Amino acid sequence: MIHEGLPTQLPDIDPDETQDWLASFDSMVEERGRDRARYLMLRLLERARESAVGVPALRSTDYINSIPPEREPWFPGDEETERRIRAFIRWNAAVMVSSANRKGLEVGGHIATYQSSASLYEVGFNHFFQGKDAPGGGDQIYIQGHASPGIYARAFLEGRLNEEQLYRFRQEVQHGPGKGLSSYPHPRLMPDFWEFPTVSMGLTAINSIYQARFNRYLHNRGIKDTSQQNVYAFLGDGEMAEPESLGAIRVAAREELDNLTWVVNCNLQQLDGPVTGNGKIIQELEANFRGAGWNVIKVVWGREWDDLLARDVDGVLVNQMNTTPDGQFQTYSTEDGGYVRDHFFGGDPRLRKMVEHMSDTQIEKLPRGGHDYRKVYAAFDSAAKHVGQPTVILAKTIKGWTIDALEGKNATHQMKKLTPADLKKFRDRLYLPISDRDLERSYEETGAAPFFHPGEKSPEIEYMIERRRALGGSVPRRVIRSTTLTLPADKVYQELRQGSGKNKIATTMAVVRLLKDWMKDPEIGNRLVPIAPDEYRTFGMDAMFPSAKVYNPGGQRYESVDRKLLLSYKESEQGQMLHEGISEAGAMASATAAGSAYSTHGEHMIPFYIFYSMFGFQRTGDSIWAMADQLSRGFLIGATAGRTTLTGEGLQHADGHSPLLAATNPAVVHYDPAYAYEISHIMKSGLERMYGETEDGKQGEDVIFYLTVYNEPVSQPKQPDDVDVEGILQGIHQVSRAEGEGPKVQLLSSGVGMPWVEDAARMLREEWGVDADVWSVTSWNELAREAVACEDWNLLNPDEPQRTPFVTRKLDGSGGPFVAVSDYMSAVPLQIARWVPGDYCVLGADGFGFADTRPAARRYFRIDAQSVVVRALQALADAGDLEPEKVTKARESYRIDDPTAVADVAQEGGDA
Repeated sequence: MIHEGLPTQLPDIDPDETQDWLASFDSMVEERGRDRARYLMLRLLERARESAVGVPALRSTDYINSIPPEREPWFPGDEETERRIRAFIRWNAAVMVSSANRKGLEVGGHIATYQSSASLYEVGFNHFFQGKDAPGGGDQIYIQGHASPGIYARAFLEGRLNEEQLYRFRQEVQHGPGKGLSSYPHPRLMPDFWEFPTVSMGLTAINSIYQARFNRYLHNRGIKDTSQQNVYAFLGDGEMAEPESLGAIRVAAREELDNLTWVVNCNLQQLDGPVTGNGKIIQELEANFRGAGWNVIKVVWGREWDDLLARDVDGVLVNQMNTTPDGQFQTYSTEDGGYVRDHFFGGDPRLRKMVEHMSDTQIEKLPRGGHDYRKVYAAFDSAAKHVGQPTVILAKTIKGWTIDALEGKNATHQMKKLTPADLKKFRDRLYLPISDRDLERSYEETGAAPFFHPGEKSPEIEYMIERRRALGGSVPRRVIRSTTLTLPADKVYQELRQGSGKNKIATTMAVVRLLKDWMKDPEIGNRLVPIAPDEYRTFGMDAMFPSAKVYNPGGQRYESVDRKLLLSYKESEQGQMLHEGISEAGAMASATAAGSAYSTHGEHMIPFYIFYSMFGFQRTGDSIWAMADQLSRGFLIGATAGRTTLTGEGLQHADGHSPLLAATNPAVVHYDPAYAYEISHIMKSGLERMYGETEDGKQGEDVIFYLTVYNEPVSQPKQPDDVDVEGILQGIHQVSRAEGEGPKVQLLSSGVGMPWVEDAARMLREEWGVDADVWSVTSWNELAREAVACEDWNLLNPDEPQRTPFVTRKLDGSGGPFVAVSDYMSAVPLQIARWVPGDYCVLGADGFGFADTRPAARRYFRIDAQSVVVRALQALADAGDLEPEKVTKARESYRIDDPTAVADVAQEGGDA
């Protein structure tokens, strides 16, 4: 498994000269610091390559600790006290999960993950993790989701949680709000405790990278000094198979994020078995991270192996370590010392002789490095001092360690309960002062084992509290220290409300125009964070390059190819625009970091993430859910939206369903505006709701505004004098009212569909004598949500006056049937069907998209103006208000079933 490693078998032909070079290097590090040493080493490597000296890439090293014993730092803590603290936490974490699965409750949980990683966390808690009250503002710590019981158990010892809450693990409702504990790190569920949601595998990795990057962004832009803040992320070795786990590691290396440390708990097991039974996951990960440019620290073996490795003069032990696959190591973790002696050390007489002085029990207890406190401390200490690169600590552990019933077994992840016999063995191994009688009595009274607390005045608790006090307070902890923003006055929105006159403007351009005006505002301008995945020019935002500039921590060290143009591409260390390349996942991670800066940094930042609509909720819906869980705020702009507005691009670019996906996220407020003046009120509302002060004195709502906007230019009307702002924000307002005496119909549409229904209203009046009122539905989703909320209130308050949904009140009294159409599938307008006061029928772009012109696509899906006319006539005929023959005549005249009928209709506006 060693790829292009340092050829240590080559002889040293001049040891004195070698020593001179090493001494010179050591002196330089001591006198000039690590930054200078790193620079000179890089220059030497560069010169070596220039001189054709073959310097191999060190992609993987021997399967031993990266830090040898002689380089381990002095351990500053009380190791015995910290061992007892770990024992208390281990016990309470396991009892918490086992208790949650007592008969009649059985809500699940995970015991084994924290048991394998307890030492990794405790080194951080006692010596490295800076709390919110630390001088630099505190670190950001991403806790592995399945390890949450251990974090709760520590908080219990610190006095942050009580015993009753531990007994109510995974019971968040039945005992009342705030009386139980969430299953995993969920800030939305425990907003004063958890800071980052982490249980969606893989998102911890990418989000922590972009959080560390955003910290540098804040610092480089002069918004906040983040130089003393570090980001720690705890991950599992099985989790590293998720694409998001390794997909952005090059970003961290490229931007030299030495404020980022990953701790990968390599217990060699995923849910059902070994991560790589025939391979070596630590070696694989080392090669990946080294190749990407990370600093890699391996913590493979505990201190008891040091003596054996010192005896390994022939390299036979290291060779055995290098060639033994993970699946076999897992077997060793479940077998006794005699088995290990025979199978690991027995294949070579030199190996067998190496352990002949050890008993089988001593061999059985040879520990993995992730359980050795001093080895782990050395890794954290080295990571904290490393400059110029992000660091990953690969720590080898045993899943379920210290619990005999669980250790190293394939089914460990699914094991939720511990029997009294299991717990007695566990107690004995941890040396806890809990008697059999107390254990049995607790089972009789509660159905579970008792929690253990040594007392507030015990030396262990005093030690814990003192360590956290010295490091800036308890973690994890979420606090809000941001101050209320002064939002722009109404003047900034006037341009959008004036209309476009004779010109036609796409709603995407209207949104971007407002963003530019916001960025000029003296109060919020520098707090806006434009984000795009390699599409700024597509959305007409290239005009921002010369002024706002693209963020690059290295500045711009080249002459841009378009430098002579007015709108040339410009990068800057202080740049405001985040250009994420072709990575919607990375853009979402940036939006999440920016949108939660009010809590992580006490600074309101306003993410404005604009993207191809199809590649938003469909591609990164899980990330948007995590953004909501983290209580992030901001604007998501789904540009080039709709199933038929981007048809030249074809099926994969045709968004006909994102409103439905958005409706599944309770924090997402979706609007599908048709006109620029609607956008002005919606965006203003977004700022006020997310960044203004609410009626109860809170600084904004924890929501995300999602707007779908279009690339098709349309005539933008001037805002009416009697504009219905409430209707725009609630989800529906009337655009025009018919005054004739003929049959009546109501036409509803949203977004780019509004010109179709306006044209259909004209055709109905001029060609069929039908009067049509036109309604703009700015949000099908919000109308449906409000209606459901009304029904729920009515269910709970039968003796009170019953509430009527807004959409019902708005449409009540309108004449004739209702016909709804949008550029989305039928299910989008069907959301409000139950509350429309009359016959309701919809047209939608159901099915896959394809490449053609917009007129052809709309005729194919039967959502164009002619199709709306026929559907309206049919609705009137069904109601008995129109002769059926007219429907037949209209259908044959318009040929709504024939896309070839519009083959010669010109398309206006570019495809993207």
